[in-house]
Amino acid sequence: MDALIFKRIKQLLENSGLLNSSSPIVHKNNQYDFSEETILITGAAGSIGSGLTHQLIHCKFKKLILIDNAETPLFFLKQDVDTKTTKDIAFVIADVKDKPRITHIFETYRPTLIYHTAACKHVSIVENNAFEAIKTNIFATKTLSELALSYNSKRFIFISTDKAVNPVGIMGMTKCIAENYLLGLDKHATPTKFISARFGNIFGSNGSVVPLFIKQLNKGEQITITNKDATRLFIDKDKAYCLILKLSKLNMSGYSKVSFNMGEPIKIIDLANALIAIFKKSATTKIEVSELSQGEKLHETIINDYETLIPSDESDILFIENKKALSPNLEKLYKVHNSTHIDDLREILLEMCTT
Repeated sequence: MDALIFKRIKQLLENSGLLNSSSPIVHKNNQYDFSEETILITGAAGSIGSGLTHQLIHCKFKKLILIDNAETPLFFLKQDVDTKTTKDIAFVIADVKDKPRITHIFETYRPTLIYHTAACKHVSIVENNAFEAIKTNIFATKTLSELALSYNSKRFIFISTDKAVNPVGIMGMTKCIAENYLLGLDKHATPTKFISARFGNIFGSNGSVVPLFIKQLNKGEQITITNKDATRLFIDKDKAYCLILKLSKLNMSGYSKVSFNMGEPIKIIDLANALIAIFKKSATTKIEVSELSQGEKLHETIINDYETLIPSDESDILFIENKKALSPNLEKLYKVHNSTHIDDLREILLEMCTT
């Protein structure tokens, strides 16, 4: 393994807080003034939602509404936040798929800035729960974006993924369709600016490969990787949260999709070997190579063939220019249901990603 790659992995690990000897680096972004904004975060108790919350509590804001359907993680987030601030924050139990409930929340709080992080995101789970992914990643996004328009929200920031590029799995397909739906909304002159932020794996986030590898190492188990040539794009968690915040103020110059500078892809086998060395488990740990799972690709990329990266005013944020007009017809999805065969669902979703 190249020494520079090892150094990069070690730095990402140190910044993640997953080492017992380190704490996550949290930059307090109090330079952002949201004093006129009522901010809403969906999926607030998840990795990205809670990360944004911990950034925002150091900023000025009018009100912060934190939505999640998982009561216990939301409770723990409240416990943590309550020790750090006395600002006006509402912790709201709600499912983004529950349109009447979400409509009531918009009517009550009238958010001006929305970070939509709630999603079905774990590839292996989503592959066997496709209909739930459609309802969460597509229909709920549609509901939230329509409400943002109805209540004159200023910005709607949708958290996407590199798996939305040339997708082969259900998760990536649903995110791709949601991206293109929001792109269509943004083309019309509206009071709401719709932004899709597409990036790779946040290093050390809940349910990701790094905590899994560390758990296996600590238990003395072998590390399992899907392919010795597989690569993934990684971004430091603090950097990701900072860049998402910057999207709240960035001059978008007419664009509605962005990507973040994540550096070169990292081989998963290099990641495994680096962790083995860092945790000093080389004498006892073996690496087993299996096969790619359904919905996984050997390599992830950040743009399609019909897209181009354009520099923005922020060096680590790149605009994504679409050279192909895509307008998914969501009406097709209203005909699917829990009993629809998975192969039929895949065919419908894949077609919608390309038309």
